[in-house]
Amino acid sequence: MEQAAGCPAVGGSYPQKNAEILSSQYGINLFLAGLLLTFAWAVHAVGISKSHLLSYLITLMLIQLLWMLWYLCRSCTQRRLIRDKDTHAGARWLKCGITLFAVITLILDSFKIGYYIDFSNCLSPTEGIFPVTHAVHTILQVYFLWCHAKDVIQSFKTLERFGVIHSVFTNLLLWTNGVLTESKHQLNEHKERLITLGFGNITIVLDDHAPQCNCTTTTLCSIFSQGIYYLYPFNIEYHILASTMLYVLWKNIGRKVEHHQQNKTPFKFHGITVGMIFGLIVLTSTIAIVVVYLIQIGGSKIKSELALTMFYLHAIFVLALMCTAGIVALLIYRLEDRSLDNSKNPARKLDAELLVGTAAGSWLLSWGSILAIICAQGHPKYTWYNLPYSVLVIIEKYIQNLFIIESIHREQEKVNDDIKTLRIVTISRGTTLSLTPLYKEIYNGRATRDSGDVPCLFKGSICGRENDGAGVAKEETSQDNSLVMHSASDFSFYSRNSVTNNKRRILKNIAAFLFLCNLSLWIPPAFGCRPEYDNGLEEIVFGFEPWIIVVNLAMPFSIFYRMHSAASLFEVNCKT
Repeated sequence: MEQAAGCPAVGGSYPQKNAEILSSQYGINLFLAGLLLTFAWAVHAVGISKSHLLSYLITLMLIQLLWMLWYLCRSCTQRRLIRDKDTHAGARWLKCGITLFAVITLILDSFKIGYYIDFSNCLSPTEGIFPVTHAVHTILQVYFLWCHAKDVIQSFKTLERFGVIHSVFTNLLLWTNGVLTESKHQLNEHKERLITLGFGNITIVLDDHAPQCNCTTTTLCSIFSQGIYYLYPFNIEYHILASTMLYVLWKNIGRKVEHHQQNKTPFKFHGITVGMIFGLIVLTSTIAIVVVYLIQIGGSKIKSELALTMFYLHAIFVLALMCTAGIVALLIYRLEDRSLDNSKNPARKLDAELLVGTAAGSWLLSWGSILAIICAQGHPKYTWYNLPYSVLVIIEKYIQNLFIIESIHREQEKVNDDIKTLRIVTISRGTTLSLTPLYKEIYNGRATRDSGDVPCLFKGSICGRENDGAGVAKEETSQDNSLVMHSASDFSFYSRNSVTNNKRRILKNIAAFLFLCNLSLWIPPAFGCRPEYDNGLEEIVFGFEPWIIVVNLAMPFSIFYRMHSAASLFEVNCKT
């Protein structure tokens, strides 16, 4: 009987499981087709032009726009219905971050429209249609994520699975397109810099996709063409963040949500002054290093070597500080006895997987540099700094990943009623006595169980009021006994509470410091400060083209790792 009763439930899960498998395969094939088209354009394949790639991306965005409009309209008609929500998904700070990146992406689209207008005589119409479609897609998608990122979809589940997974891989393809375009620009600059470092034996062939006609307004064309590449890092982060939020939405389809109270964890600057100050120092110095690096690199051989040396020394110092901070945080965790939260949480699971997965990009580059230093026959002086830098990159990510993953899995401390205390000031014969019975005991009427009296707090009178005769002595005696009993327990409580607060303060400062350090380390590779390109030693050992392929594949993951780590550390700071 039990098996027969359970069969329909088990059988009913098969269609949804099949829908999940079919939708994921649809998304993967969608992505692979676009990836192959992107690769064909990048290598100048015969018969494949940029207009073909953009047409494919425009089609995907239009399909996603139609699905989002249908979903929004259906949600409006059913707005009175109570919907399940995943309180862990779509945090407000994450929505604010993606909105900031989206605004800069819209500026990028406006630059592309201006660039198309100036070169309209020799550019395909798709290059003008694409930024317009992308701008509309960006606006509607941000609105969709703000309103529905927490949704747990329970109706039209099969259709919604295909719609959401289509959106996920559309954003991944737009991210891939942005990464490729920005990488080609960086590669052209890198080839020109290698000449100044004395690597003349490397064949320099610029991969140029510039329009084959003159610009109508030279000044504006220069502003648009240069500005586009400085805005691409924000566009890249926008699409990868959107794809992760949509993936969590896809994983939540048909999920049974556990209804429990979710504590709000607002961000507070109080108590993290030290971490913020040191983090801001690192951020300011990093910006200065990047500016000097971009000015000096490629100017001459001496200037380029000094720029690389300066970058390595600064990065070694910052990474050493980050490793130390991470080790201190892990030691504090070892001293605490707090259980881990093992409940099902797609957002948290995805965060942990992305941290480890994207860290592999940096580890690949670091091991390549270490191997090049070991195997190279000649070593310019600045290349030796690359060895401790590469080793510290591996260690720092290892420690930081462990700290973040353990932090997001730790259960938050629950406020106990016994922690709440009520201080009663007793005035007796001009002397102030401090009594601190536990709030729970007062509430249960046990605060004065030794004396048998009701606490004066509930009598509505001042405890120090003089009484007649022996009543005064009796009251003083009971108060003295109560004072001794509570002072001993309160001293123990406050000492434990003080130690806990000190640990929390240290952890919050460490999280704030690491947050700003990760933002600082995101800036150099995102804006063209990439010693993996400019070092030159790896190209000699591995060959120019093989090493450039490795860098172009690994660098986007390395850049995303820093931004994702910063976002995770922000959440850790709020939860601590």
